[in-house]
Amino acid sequence: MAEQDLTPEQLAEIAVPDEECETNVNYKPPAQKTLEEINELDKEDESLRKYKEALLGKVEVLEDPNAPNVQVTRMSLMCNDAPHPLVLDLTGNLENFKKNPFVLKEGVEYRIKINFKVNKDIVAGLKYIQFTARKGVKVDKTDYMVGSYGPRPSEEYEFLTPMEEAPKGLIARGNYTIKSKFTDDDKHEHLSWEWILSIKKDWDKE
Repeated sequence: MAEQDLTPEQLAEIAVPDEECETNVNYKPPAQKTLEEINELDKEDESLRKYKEALLGKVEVLEDPNAPNVQVTRMSLMCNDAPHPLVLDLTGNLENFKKNPFVLKEGVEYRIKINFKVNKDIVAGLKYIQFTARKGVKVDKTDYMVGSYGPRPSEEYEFLTPMEEAPKGLIARGNYTIKSKFTDDDKHEHLSWEWILSIKKDWDKE
């Protein structure tokens, strides 16, 4: 039977239902709860309390109530061949990094380590994003998924990027401007900073 021969009632029976059901129009996601609110829920239930403690850890009293939820404290270039530690203190003046490049010998293997603290509430989907440019031209963008973490203000977390190799060769030597930022699933930018990576023929040579 051709489609044009069907009655309106028959067409209605075989019609594809609307994917957006009316019941979804007024849907509102549940409000995000703080860690304190989560711990207050069913606190008289001893087994549930122990489960939440195992999952989230004990709630610690934050010394500075005005501290941000996520604090990125330092960044390190982990390289076994480096003659001395390569560490950036991210709690001070970030502008100084543009004047003091990180030096890497061409071709060495290295990893980036980020130290950070979560002070108050669970943070979901932390990401480390890195933009690399040379002589004003963007040459690379890399996103690293860091993960989700519960509060632990008295102890830092660490994140390590995969091992990578520094550029090598005459053309590759020189300064690279890198813009880094720490963000999360809610698009909160916890910290952004700019630094210079200088690739040289040797650790102490141009």
